[in-house]
Amino acid sequence: MDKDKYVAYVGTYTHGSSIGIHVYDLDMENGYMTEREVIPVNNASHVAKSNNGKYLYSIADEGVEVLEIKPDGGLKPINKVGIDGMRGCFLSTDKEGKFLFVCGYHDGKITVVRIKEDGSLGEVLDGIFHQGLGSVAERNFRPRVTCAMITPDDKYLCVVDNGIDQIKIYTVNQTSGKLKLYDIIRCELESGPRLIRFSRDGRFAYVNCELTNEVLVYSYDAGGEGGKFEQIQKVNICDRKDQYGCASSGLRIAPSGKYLYCTTAGSDTAGVFKIDPETGMLSRICILPISGKYPKDVAVFPDEKTMVVLNHESNEIRFFTVDYEKGLLYMKGRPIKIDTPNCILISKAGQPD
Repeated sequence: MDKDKYVAYVGTYTHGSSIGIHVYDLDMENGYMTEREVIPVNNASHVAKSNNGKYLYSIADEGVEVLEIKPDGGLKPINKVGIDGMRGCFLSTDKEGKFLFVCGYHDGKITVVRIKEDGSLGEVLDGIFHQGLGSVAERNFRPRVTCAMITPDDKYLCVVDNGIDQIKIYTVNQTSGKLKLYDIIRCELESGPRLIRFSRDGRFAYVNCELTNEVLVYSYDAGGEGGKFEQIQKVNICDRKDQYGCASSGLRIAPSGKYLYCTTAGSDTAGVFKIDPETGMLSRICILPISGKYPKDVAVFPDEKTMVVLNHESNEIRFFTVDYEKGLLYMKGRPIKIDTPNCILISKAGQPD
């Protein structure tokens, strides 16, 4: 098989015409995608790949659905496992591939599921319901867990709570999978932190805030007695003077680690920022319209020439050539029609990420 063959998995809600996960082949030369197949999964709001590259995990109404990844990148449903809670919204794994972390937006819960040696899923090992209140005057008045990512050194689990404006830092028992609260990063009240991403060298973390339309930059130091996060920058990602009705949505780091991509609903824009390799600081390249509604997720082709935007409300996928020097986005090709796209994962076919 061609080692440069890439596929994209796009998860969708299934209350309309879509039925699950759409599998696309990437055309690197032309910066476009061609649909190959659609796999039925009930309300696939997020997907993640096993560390060994053999399985794709998807949020589903039943909990988490496990799909075998074929050598050509195609999918074969295997089984479903429950998570002892309401339908999740985000999935991730630890660095060793021992645990799957499931985030609960509706019930404010972080759940740990065992990953077996072959990559398939086992039993639920732990589950913690967050407690506390945000502001009852706005919509984020109760715990809503929107993201969980292990630190690059595999020491801590960072759990983003959009509802109470916190990022809870847990240690993970490597034998039992049990979580223990280690620290809390308290974001600005009514900021609504949504996602967290780490720089490729593991020294910096980036958090987008849904309600204040900002990206927060943190330095991360794993040395000494324990992990320490320190905020070093705050960057606005919405150009509208009146930001009412705008909400930061997608957040992605380039494969090279040189760039950060983000999207904002309401203003319906995409932003591209350069990452300083020494300081981790962001410098703006562009923030431009994406000609659609609610850009829920964003990704970039492995060559970083083409940006992909999932427009959730206008039911489409759009493609843009990124001109990093001139600070421009050029729309390319016709949009792909797809009902309520939620998430996209671009991966080398049949291989670990």
